[in-house]
Amino acid sequence: MSDTHERPRDDAPVTASKTIEPERALSAEAVTIARPAHELYEFWRNPLNLARFMENVVEIVALGTERSRWTVKAPGGKTVSWESVITADEPGKSLTWQSAEGADIANSGRVEFIAAGARGTVVRAIIAYDPPGGTVGQMVAKLFQREPRIQTRRDLRRFKQLMETGEIATAARNRRLLAEQEG
Repeated sequence: MSDTHERPRDDAPVTASKTIEPERALSAEAVTIARPAHELYEFWRNPLNLARFMENVVEIVALGTERSRWTVKAPGGKTVSWESVITADEPGKSLTWQSAEGADIANSGRVEFIAAGARGTVVRAIIAYDPPGGTVGQMVAKLFQREPRIQTRRDLRRFKQLMETGEIATAARNRRLLAEQEG
């Protein structure tokens, strides 16, 4: 008999797991948005809306009401893809998802919409993923600004801007504007 004792694998999404595995990276970020929880939930519930404010998303294709195919930018100019499955849905309150078997990057997450009185709604996103290449892969992703913790923080700020003002402010200046200013 072996001296090592192995725990049984917990198949729950890591955001609901009672035994989070240390090799999984976990990100939890939140932002307060001056809009009602049900409006923010309804916007987020349509996966096609997410590409409007998620910077690293190349494409999201709806495959039904509970499934979608995601393609996102990865370090080195590459892209990665996976199928996402909604595993729990509390209308107006939260959504939980898990990547389907065979994902380029196994991931899971939960977004919560918590009423904050006159201030609006606290939107909290918790994302867990298995970084390709382990710790080294996670460091490379950070270097290229493609690490989920960095992305989540930035995406929530853009979501706030879009929901409160109808647009996302950017410091980027396009060629047409530069030409007009120089002309």
